[in-house]
Amino acid sequence: MKKETIEFRDPVVESVCKKLIKRSDVGVKKYGVTLRDERLTKIKNLKAYLIDVQEELMDACNYIEAALETLDGDE
Repeated sequence: MKKETIEFRDPVVESVCKKLIKRSDVGVKKYGVTLRDERLTKIKNLKAYLIDVQEELMDACNYIEAALETLDGDE
């Protein structure tokens, strides 16, 4: 594992980076490999990655719709 010290100018960017690292840790714990290992060992191909992205974006659209309904008072 590579360690690096980063000085953040923006606390928002720092928060996103921390969340990315935590999310990566969850993935490694769940699947036992990093995304790089997954790619290099051909566990997933490009189409599989694109399907994953598509599914995540569809989930995001559903979350946005639910949040908008909440804001509109459609609870």
